[in-house]
Amino acid sequence: MKLIDYTTLLLLGAIWGASFLFMRIASPEMGAVGLVSVRMVSAALFLLPLWFVAENFKLIKHHWKWLLVVAMLSNVIPFGLLAFSSTRLEAGFTSLINATTPVWTAFAGFAFFAERITRQQIFGLLLAFFGVFILSADRLSFTSDGPGWAILAGLTATFCYGLSMHIVKHHLQSVAPMAISVGAISFAAIFLFLPGVLFWPAHNVSMVAWVSALLLGVLCTGVAFLLFYPLIKRTGPMISATITFLVPVFAITWGVLILDEVLTSQMMVGMLVTFSGTAFVLRMFSGLAQKFSRKT
Repeated sequence: MKLIDYTTLLLLGAIWGASFLFMRIASPEMGAVGLVSVRMVSAALFLLPLWFVAENFKLIKHHWKWLLVVAMLSNVIPFGLLAFSSTRLEAGFTSLINATTPVWTAFAGFAFFAERITRQQIFGLLLAFFGVFILSADRLSFTSDGPGWAILAGLTATFCYGLSMHIVKHHLQSVAPMAISVGAISFAAIFLFLPGVLFWPAHNVSMVAWVSALLLGVLCTGVAFLLFYPLIKRTGPMISATITFLVPVFAITWGVLILDEVLTSQMMVGMLVTFSGTAFVLRMFSGLAQKFSRKT
């Protein structure tokens, strides 16, 4: 990796970490539906010029059905669920739940696409879920306003992310990543526009919430994807695993510095256990062991 790749990696971690900050600020005022509508419409408008690239238009037109499925699984449903989680959970806590995405990706591949899963990965799955239990053990209240529903919503969102990755892998393998991003975000914006209008809050939304929502759409969705796909092309898919660990670190940092959130010892232990399980799922320890054995 070159210096520009390391810089881009850190920038993406900071941007996606900030997305949980922006959701935490805007979701209580806009509501989950209103916020995700603003997010996707603003991101789609930002990416609108890319529709006029002939190759993108042809690919989106030809693969629109699967792109619509991806839009639902990677944008509409998970963004809405995470926005709801952000109304009841701290930004850092929500980001830690989001970090289980590789775990759910492995599970979805095994359960629905007959992909092989090793004993090491099974151990990682169990370890990661135990980490989530440590994080949320004292918050599993499922009363009408209890945080348990928010935790469940966050986990469902990450499962949708994992499932969408396999849809892309099995049905959109030949489609350029940029066309997938533009198509999925645009379809999500079209789908969410009317619900956003119908469920828009009756009270006035503050300027701080508006700015947070627009940054969530333009910066954390539109700009981030423009940075992410070229990085994947230059460095390979394993870089996404690194981002999985970086995003919560930045999200917790932003939460502590800007929202005065508290990083508890319970969160630190849960984070370490969850990250360790995710590393086993990604077989990162196997790669380190092989490198060590070659050196010795």
